[in-house]
Amino acid sequence: MIDAKLLEIQLGELLDIFYSKRKDTLKNLQLISTLKRKNPYLYRATGVASASEIVKQVIAAFISSSDETIFGNEFFEPLAKWAASESAKARKNTTVTVGGAAGVDIAIEDAVCYIALAVKSGTKVFNAQSRAQQETEFQALRSRLSKLKKQFRSVVGYGYGRKAKRISANRNYEEVAGQNFWQLVTGEPDFYLRIIKCMEEKPKQHAAEFKDELSKTENRLVMEFLEHFAKADGSIDWVKLAEFNSGDTQMKLVKPKNKKQTV
Repeated sequence: MIDAKLLEIQLGELLDIFYSKRKDTLKNLQLISTLKRKNPYLYRATGVASASEIVKQVIAAFISSSDETIFGNEFFEPLAKWAASESAKARKNTTVTVGGAAGVDIAIEDAVCYIALAVKSGTKVFNAQSRAQQETEFQALRSRLSKLKKQFRSVVGYGYGRKAKRISANRNYEEVAGQNFWQLVTGEPDFYLRIIKCMEEKPKQHAAEFKDELSKTENRLVMEFLEHFAKADGSIDWVKLAEFNSGDTQMKLVKPKNKKQTV
């Protein structure tokens, strides 16, 4: 079993990185390039009436998508690698290798079995192309290691959610998720619960900082939206927004000149 104090320290470090990356993505969020991918007709149809409403929806959608990516890359994947290496110390005749082969994040090997594990965040990460690539990478590794004469298990593991415990007839790998994934990595059936229990204090410590950065981002984007897509009376210029988003020729937006300060 992985030491509780070591786990707490590791989770704390990973959450620090997660929140740092989270704030950086907000700082770098650009309204104009984001609006090119949004649906102005939907905003209009749902009764959005202010720049702040549009900006809040833009930011909320961005955070939802960005957080999932950052959390997978900066939390789940490094935690799985660390937990596999740490738990291997207590497993007899078991070695853990991090990376080392295309498409494989963790390799767990004992006297009779070699497990090649690709770590993902949620269960909806694959499209047809990426799934085919993963299958190709597993098959290439299987071929290279055939000389070991060991059972070869290729596994895609998801940090949360559920997956049926079976190998699909048209795929060359298993899929495990949530509790089953973390148990495969650590040998601990309750490790998935230990992770969430250890998070209690860190999010509270970072909440105020992130809220401050969120407010700054909202204010910055609202000002930018008003500069480009507001009429003189302060209402949204829907025609200009639609032209910018969907016109045949890309509209060039000119930032209004700064007004001279008066003393």
